[in-house]
Amino acid sequence: MNIAQRLRDLGIQLNELQRPLGSYVPCVETGTLLFLSGVLPLRDGKLARTGKVGETVTLQQAQEDARQVAINALSILHAHMGSLERVKRCVKVNGFIASSPGFTQQPAVLNACSDFLVEVFGGDAGRHARSAVGVAVLPLDAPVEIDFIFEITPQ
Repeated sequence: MNIAQRLRDLGIQLNELQRPLGSYVPCVETGTLLFLSGVLPLRDGKLARTGKVGETVTLQQAQEDARQVAINALSILHAHMGSLERVKRCVKVNGFIASSPGFTQQPAVLNACSDFLVEVFGGDAGRHARSAVGVAVLPLDAPVEIDFIFEITPQ
């Protein structure tokens, strides 16, 4: 089964690519690697919620945001390559979670992104190395920001 079919089966529709919020590009392709800039959980160009996880944002809401970030990342990949079929595997995920003091479940937040990638790409292609880091604040007061490295097949 191809990636587009998996997304349809999951009821996932990729988003229109949002313009960068600063002086950067959404992704850079070099050799067989594609590096994505930090991705926010934007829906229709807006954050569903703002704040810190463990304070004004629940663990479940942060997990929803992490999954939305993964969907947005796939939208960036699709916009860049025209298809997701060149994705060989997800190599690395770096998750940044705006956390209240004492919140220590950053890995649980990021699991929603990781599990979604495995669901879409399958076994080894979806499994990746990762870091889950608690931070004081993120752009636009987003609860979650994630950057990605994907291995792709050459054109």
